[in-house]
Parts: sequence; structure tokens; C-alpha cells
Amino acid sequence: MPTNRLIVKEEVAVYAAVLFDGAFEAGGQEAVLEVRDQMVRVAGAMRTNMELSVALSDPGYTPEQRGELARNVFAGCNPVLLDVLAVLAERGDAALLPRVLENYAEQLQSKLNLCVVDVTTAVPLDDALRRIITEKAEADLDTNVVLRESVDKSILGGIIMSTNGKRIDASVASQLDHARNVLKTTTDGGEC
Repeated sequence: MPTNRLIVKEEVAVYAAVLFDGAFEAGGQEAVLEVRDQMVRVAGAMRTNMELSVALSDPGYTPEQRGELARNVFAGCNPVLLDVLAVLAERGDAALLPRVLENYAEQLQSKLNLCVVDVTTAVPLDDALRRIITEKAEADLDTNVVLRESVDKSILGGIIMSTNGKRIDASVASQLDHARNVLKTTTDGGEC
């Protein structure tokens, strides 16, 4: 049976609104940000664990079994998020989580005038650099910004920033990959 895109879009908006409103009522802005961070981790886990993703939507399981699986696997999550994850699983909608996360981020910006910028560096940011990045992001995005920092030594240096589905990769590792590809292309087909 074909799925109506408008109906799915509305379902996504309802899931995100329930999450946002529930988190805000439970703990204000901090709870809203906590749920956002947890949702990012859950979406990542589902993206990298195909067995889990399939099981959470598998019609071979009863809705109750899928909901219980979600509750067991994500037991450490915020209770509001846990309830929504269980409902997503029960309804066979677990694959909608990335879209729910995207809509949640939109609500974060429209309701709290706040945007989360994920920042990855090879070494921890110091206060001065953190302030510079925050001020630049706030000016560019015309909204208040909260940084979510992570350290990944494999990028060697530089910075990777992402927000609202956009990503800026100014890491040394990506620059080296780009240089390697340019050199490979030049040496494979060039006249030297």
C-alpha cells in the first residue's frame, strides 16, 4: 500500500512535537537539548546496526514486542524519548527517526531560537576558540547557538562542523584525501 507523503510528514511533526513539548515540560531547555543529543546517538546506533533497525520495524514481531525491544535497548534514554521510541517501534515507524530528529531541530530553532552546532576537532577546544566559533555561528545563522563538542584524533587537525543537515569539513584528514584524489586523477589521465 502506498504511503501518503503528507500523512508521513504530519506523523513526523507530531512525534517531534510530542518529544519537544514533553522534554521542555520535564526540564526546560536542558532537557530539550539532552533529548536531542540522545536522539542523535540513537539514530546513529540504528544506522550502524541493521539487525536492530530491522527488528524495530519487523512485522514478524507483535507491536508490543517491538515496543519492549525499544524500551530494553534504549533504557538509559530520557523517559520522554523512551516513550516515543517505543511508540515508533510499536507502529513500525522506527525508520522515521532521522526525520523526527530533523523536525525536532526545526522546532528547537523556531520555539527556543536555538541551533545546535556539532563541532569535531582533533584536540579539545579552549575557551577562546569556543567563543570565536559560537560568535561566528550565531552571526552566520542569525540565532543563538549551543556547541556540542567532540574530539576525534583521526581528523589530525582542523575542524568539522555540522548543523541542520549541513556539514563543513575543514579537517586535515579530508584535505589530505582531497589532495590524494586530485593527484590520483592528474596522474591517471594527465600528460606528464
